[in-house]
Amino acid sequence: MTRLRVGTRGSQLALAQSALVAERLCAAHPQLEVSLVEIVTAGDRDQSSALNEGVGWFTTAIQDALRRNEIDLAVHSYKDLPTSRPEGLVIAAVPLREDPRDAMVSRAFGSLGELPPGAVIGTSSPRREAQLRAIRPDLEYRPIRGNVDTRIRKVDAGEYDATVLALAGLRRLGLEARATQIFGVDEMLPAPAQGALAIECRADDGETLRHIAAIDDPGLRQVVAAERSFLAAVDVGCQFPAGAYAQPLGSTLRLQGLLANDGNVVRSGADGPSDTAEELGRTLAQELMRLVGLAPRS
Repeated sequence: MTRLRVGTRGSQLALAQSALVAERLCAAHPQLEVSLVEIVTAGDRDQSSALNEGVGWFTTAIQDALRRNEIDLAVHSYKDLPTSRPEGLVIAAVPLREDPRDAMVSRAFGSLGELPPGAVIGTSSPRREAQLRAIRPDLEYRPIRGNVDTRIRKVDAGEYDATVLALAGLRRLGLEARATQIFGVDEMLPAPAQGALAIECRADDGETLRHIAAIDDPGLRQVVAAERSFLAAVDVGCQFPAGAYAQPLGSTLRLQGLLANDGNVVRSGADGPSDTAEELGRTLAQELMRLVGLAPRS
């Protein structure tokens, strides 16, 4: 019997996601025995600081445990991973993606348009806030921290009139019914890789790599690569609100991207062959950086 230790955050959502991966691994390899190892991250400890998507708050501690051989693999929400890759670790699989769209949760209002002027929306995502402000500049935006269930409780308690969450998280927790509005990608572009899971392991752990390869989705990996390369190109020159979403169209990818700077929100799109996903992301990022008044790296 081969045993694999899966590192995960201890939130309900992280545990649900890791359980999905464990189920897929066991289905592909019935001889496996998979156990979940809960790890507390900086983002779990600090519930007051502002968050930026993809800066390592929820991943670094898990990666450190992986390097120390305390776990064999890690399951991450892909959007939480920094674009810079740590030495000795690899993304071994991108096995599945839930609906990447964002959703509003409110106890009294059915949509963003129903919120009265001055209503308070809780969000700690610069990307979400920039796009929401472009639609409703008359609302008040305040930071909100905590896991999905915690943020919903804060709305229910009246601390906020609404909050915006990833629909993927609501679905994986069986809370989709709490979404009062689901934003189309034309209204709010998701974070790059939102809803996707990434499985990380040590680059020199050949046995674990072979096990994980069985649940990789190569097509999804290309889709996410386009979105992540967009974010990586933006990270070179700035830390501004960024969104990206790619769709497969046969052998082609259609990538939409968004950047915001000083209240100026710009978005554009581009098509390209699936096997040039990373180049597509970089090219679109450079275009948008010019449009929003930022200088891409030469």
